[in-house]
Amino acid sequence: MTITVAGTKKEVKDGLTLPQLIKQEKVETPQYVTVSINEEFIQKDEEETTVLKEGDSVEFLYFMGGGQ
Repeated sequence: MTITVAGTKKEVKDGLTLPQLIKQEKVETPQYVTVSINEEFIQKDEEETTVLKEGDSVEFLYFMGGGQ
């Protein structure tokens, strides 16, 4: 199936779960990443059971703090 990850179309296996995609994409510090699928944020407690579907658009977002 085809999904879009960070703006790039990718072919992935059917039934791919979000944790599998995070591992496949070698996401750095996955415990600090927020994921959106089709512009909807995925809750941390839902990540393990989220299965991607044909045409999904996935973004990995890092929220940074800092400054004075």
